[in-house]
Amino acid sequence: MANMHTFSACMALADLHGDGEYKLVVGDLGPAGRQPRLKVLKGPTVLSESPLPALPAAVATFLMEQHEPRTPALALASGPCVYVYKNLRPYFKFTLPQLPANPLEQDLWNQAKEDQIDPLTLKEMLESIREKAEVPLSVQSLRFLQLELGDMEAFVNQHKSKAIQRQTVITAMTTLKKNLADEDAVSCLLLGTENKELLVLDPEAFTVLTKMSLPSVPVFLEVSGQFDVEFRLAAACRSGNIYVLRRDSKRPKYCIELNAQPVGLVRVHKVLVVGTTQDSLQGFTHKGKRLWTVQMPAAILTMNLLEQHSRGLQAVMAGLANGEVRIYRDKALLNVIRAPDAVTSLCFGRYGREDNTLIMATRGGSLIIKILKRTAVFAEGRGEAGPQPAQAAKFSVPRKTRLYVDQTLREREAGTAMHRSFQTDLYLLRLRAARAYVQALESSLNPVSATAREPLKLHAVVQGLGPTFKLTLHLQNTSTTRPLLGLLVCFLYNEALYRLPQAFFKVPLLVPGINYPLETFVESLSDKGVSDIIKALVLREGQSAPLLSAHINMPVSEGLAAA
Repeated sequence: MANMHTFSACMALADLHGDGEYKLVVGDLGPAGRQPRLKVLKGPTVLSESPLPALPAAVATFLMEQHEPRTPALALASGPCVYVYKNLRPYFKFTLPQLPANPLEQDLWNQAKEDQIDPLTLKEMLESIREKAEVPLSVQSLRFLQLELGDMEAFVNQHKSKAIQRQTVITAMTTLKKNLADEDAVSCLLLGTENKELLVLDPEAFTVLTKMSLPSVPVFLEVSGQFDVEFRLAAACRSGNIYVLRRDSKRPKYCIELNAQPVGLVRVHKVLVVGTTQDSLQGFTHKGKRLWTVQMPAAILTMNLLEQHSRGLQAVMAGLANGEVRIYRDKALLNVIRAPDAVTSLCFGRYGREDNTLIMATRGGSLIIKILKRTAVFAEGRGEAGPQPAQAAKFSVPRKTRLYVDQTLREREAGTAMHRSFQTDLYLLRLRAARAYVQALESSLNPVSATAREPLKLHAVVQGLGPTFKLTLHLQNTSTTRPLLGLLVCFLYNEALYRLPQAFFKVPLLVPGINYPLETFVESLSDKGVSDIIKALVLREGQSAPLLSAHINMPVSEGLAAA
């Protein structure tokens, strides 16, 4: 139980002292009111701790220079600053450049400085600016708007002489090789900020080398290539999209639209693997083409890359809410690790003197360290890996006949004419179906109501041999909750052939889901063995158009025919 609360972006493995002993660097969030801290661990033991001024956003290790000894520097992003450590001692502090303040906000604080405006009016004016202005308010104004009325005057007196400063914060950080692809090459820092920008920092002077804009705030970054040669950058943003940028492009070149919010982004070779809040892993190319999708049994909490250099293996690790850590190569499941609690942080690499070590931090604050066996081989096929074996079986396709070849040539030569003929027949079929449907609606031939306001279903049954028949109408309310009242039933028939004791009557209250049989008798008047159609209509009181109808084909009266 290490009492450690962090996430994958705030964990890094590095040889901080150049002695071949890799340490674990953790940016601890410090829950339960405790101050955030930077921890360095060797094995399960904490070597050093140092307090942080704000919550950490990301941790990264990188080489700043080519001089010996080749010890990497540690960069920790927290708030608007990047704290750089060398040999675990503070080396440099980079602060994001300030953003231009809102001129209307600046004018209001200048009036407050000269006592030309009272705090209550200042609050009302700042609230109107916050709702309408394109430039957001500064932190000073936002804190002022959160105060109670009694504390406003003291706050104004304390801050009215200070200049308005609008500062953004860092949301994501990673490293980008400067000019070489070697593992021990010099790297630049790549920062994603709250004001929808990406900054590349020089590793020596810590100046901004280039700046790129995004349509949304970046939360996950993946980059490949070298800054001086060619690089490709993928940024998963809060808008639910992934934007892909290349060198010398100030705006995104490609956009991948997700169907849910991203919870992790990992680059495996040339494939971007993203986890979403819909419990799925999805693989995309850098141009936005979806390659595969794998559904997870629980929500994805964290993701990271598993890279085994000795075997050239790259896979993605996903920590799930049910305590499982699943390892996938493309959509093939390689392994499942079960933890006693939900895993919220994952880190894989060289730890101590072991090359392949998996470090997991759980939701409860525990730390789990697993070492991969040197003889271990990840085998596919342990779960919902690719297609079934039956799908991989080859079909015994017969040889091409002369008739098949002639038909193929005909289709090539007359392909356009055949397609047009097919489209013409298809349009005619659709037109006839639409006309028949409209005719059925206009004449109310449908036994089910076409309107959602009157959910009804009608069915008619004729019984008997004649000359007297029993006619039963089965009427049903298909609604789930609403009863129907005020309905009428009317019969239209040839009075020279038939006689009904009651051709018009009211329908009782229809309870949803119950079939109501409405019975009446029909007497045949013709002795010549002829029959006709009786039309049953269901109407609403005060309306002339029927809701639905049934056409009843009356049988020939056997009694009169025999007579």
